[in-house]
Amino acid sequence: MKVRSDILRTYQTLHTWTGICAGLVLFIGFYAGSLTMFKPAIEAWATPPTHQLTQIEPQRYDALIQQAYAYSDKAKRSLTVNFEQDQSPITWYEQGGSRGINLGNTLTHATLDKNDQLQLQTTPRSELGTLIDQLHRTAGIAGKLGDEDLGVQILGIAAALYFIAIVSGVIFLLPTLVKTLFALRTNKGASRFWLDSHNLVGVLSLPFHFIIAWSVVIFAFHHPLYDGLQAIYGDKPLFAEDPAESNKQIYNIEQLPSIDTYREKVAELAPGYQLKSIEFSRLTSDAPTAALEVVTDNQLMRGGFSDFIYIHAFTMDIAYTSIMPPGENSYNTIVKSFFALHFGNYAGNTGRWIYFLLGLMGAFLFYTGNLLWLEKRRQKSPQQTRSSKFMAALTVAVCLGSIAGVAITLFANKWLYIMGTSINHGYLWCYYLVFFATIIYSFSRGAAIAAIHLQQLISFACAGIVMTTVVTALVPQWHIWSTFDTSTLIVDFVAVVFAIIFYVAAQKTKHRALNGEENSVWYIGKTPVAQPALNLAESK
Repeated sequence: MKVRSDILRTYQTLHTWTGICAGLVLFIGFYAGSLTMFKPAIEAWATPPTHQLTQIEPQRYDALIQQAYAYSDKAKRSLTVNFEQDQSPITWYEQGGSRGINLGNTLTHATLDKNDQLQLQTTPRSELGTLIDQLHRTAGIAGKLGDEDLGVQILGIAAALYFIAIVSGVIFLLPTLVKTLFALRTNKGASRFWLDSHNLVGVLSLPFHFIIAWSVVIFAFHHPLYDGLQAIYGDKPLFAEDPAESNKQIYNIEQLPSIDTYREKVAELAPGYQLKSIEFSRLTSDAPTAALEVVTDNQLMRGGFSDFIYIHAFTMDIAYTSIMPPGENSYNTIVKSFFALHFGNYAGNTGRWIYFLLGLMGAFLFYTGNLLWLEKRRQKSPQQTRSSKFMAALTVAVCLGSIAGVAITLFANKWLYIMGTSINHGYLWCYYLVFFATIIYSFSRGAAIAAIHLQQLISFACAGIVMTTVVTALVPQWHIWSTFDTSTLIVDFVAVVFAIIFYVAAQKTKHRALNGEENSVWYIGKTPVAQPALNLAESK
């Protein structure tokens, strides 16, 4: 295919600068997003097995719920019934709540003993999975812009630039796409290999990147979209009226339907789905709600890991359901498809593993994109400029610093419990201390040395995650971790793989730093400890 050279140069420039402007925050979003594919496993891994109480037989739930309501007024405000075998039968928030992020959340767990007596335990709730998800949504950028997270808005803008980078990159590749797509040329230098890898990963995962780019923009700016619709429709409601709102009667808790009744309701409304949990809210008010969380591996789901049915807790009138009945309007179907395609929840664990790998490949694209820009600058100028050194240090600091922050936070998790500290505050301190320390280190020592040391740090932290799991399971004094839960081994397995990958990467980075091109920002010569720090006062 023939395309004029001036047009190609324009699209190359567009691809380069949109990628550079958006790449660093999107790297964090993609990397953290790949981890959130296994958010429930991370949360289970981060919680001591002894914090969960023994599950009970299905026919005993009703008695347990009534005893819990009789015991605690807080349970009457909100109580969750869990049907998963590795969860306590019921829980309620003693402090905090399920809406938003509350670092001081504590849960009361309840079950029945063999004599049907209420057993209780109050523990801090680990928000590790939620904080990683927040990192995915905001890239760790704190603050608010109106009612919205500032980080979400910035990622929305970055995703729009990212879409432009995708389109311009494909156009730029068109003339040589067929001939060079699968050509990983290792014999033409490191820069050619990274370029071929970048192009191959980008083209093969192109549909995924289109989906993510569009869905992130929609998630970030859905409020302005609704405001625009409001201007069109005026006072006409955008959504159907909640039929449960018209029933203002106050019921007694003793009138609550049985758990079997809720199961039958799920079977009626959502054939093929399994009931995972029920969250009862405001049962003593005139607006009692039961949120039914249901799951399936064979359908698109509206939530990250489930669909939801909101009903009146006593009359079972439907307030909202994310499960589209046959003949539902196309608008709701499209919205649900956007969510499901972004979350990757429509093919069970197989789909999650695919999205996990695609997320890591996306992070790889942004990292290698910056490396390629630096390499192109090296080829144009024998003397590395201040801007090249700055971008190299920033790329290493943000990308590897984010990974190191998450790895060390995971490593610290069990030790935070053992030391009795506030675990959720500890997570934040671990991540941000490591992240900002890597920025300082990268700019003070230079990108080349920082890249080697940070990859080594990540490797050691990932290995430490696994070693901590083994040690805490074997030492009797640390009894809260004495039960070895095989269902959470996925976290340790991924940690082992990451430890190996980053150890090998550190060795290869070191080899290039010692033996690579001398006019590269990655060259440190034979005496790396003597390498001067990044000097921002150098002239261009």
